Amino acid sequence: MLSALRPRGRRRGRGQRGAVAVEAALVTPVLILLVFGIIEFALIMRDYVAVSSAVRVGARIASANPGAGVCSAQTTPCTPATTPALAQQAADAIRQAGTAMPKDSIDYIFVYQANKNGYPAPLGTASASIPADTASTMPSTLAGCASVANCVAYKWVDASDKFAYQNGAWNTSTINACPTTSYNVGVFMHATHSNLTGFFGKTIGLGDRTVMKFEPLATTVCLPGNHQ
Repeated sequence: MLSALRPRGRRRGRGQRGAVAVEAALVTPVLILLVFGIIEFALIMRDYVAVSSAVRVGARIASANPGAGVCSAQTTPCTPATTPALAQQAADAIRQAGTAMPKDSIDYIFVYQANKNGYPAPLGTASASIPADTASTMPSTLAGCASVANCVAYKWVDASDKFAYQNGAWNTSTINACPTTSYNVGVFMHATHSNLTGFFGKTIGLGDRTVMKFEPLATTVCLPGNHQ
């Protein structure tokens, strides 16, 4: 009786093993895709957090220096000469800040006078009306900064491991840094994340901005035209 049952038991075991193998063949690719997707998503989030942290650093530095005057040829070269020192200081602060994101992933930054929506104002907008609702988008390319008022763009240069002035202008004497009417300064960064797996394409563009009010200057020099 026992010997008659054994062959059937062995046949049933082989069938179960075959089913397990088929199930494993179906499930394993899905699991691998899921694991690599989680890893890729984590790396994307790492770079996005790094971009967000960098623009906060830059905005803090820029907002604290409305009366710094025009830039000087220090770490980050500045052209034209009317480029505000606060933009240069923001670029230098971002360069020096530690980040988990590879710095060669950085593409460019904008340092600009922001309207109430946190974006650069269109070309031709008077400085006094920049806080109004005049724009609701960020320039989509590096060249776009030159087409709006009071915006300075810096491009990241891998060879020199620092930012270099690219385009745009901002006359620092137009900044209003009075206690109740202080203008806003924004810093925007664009970076390119290189995907590890390729499941989501080769690269993903990342961008973020931070906007802060200028810290007040003394009432004798806070108005536009009363400081450099």
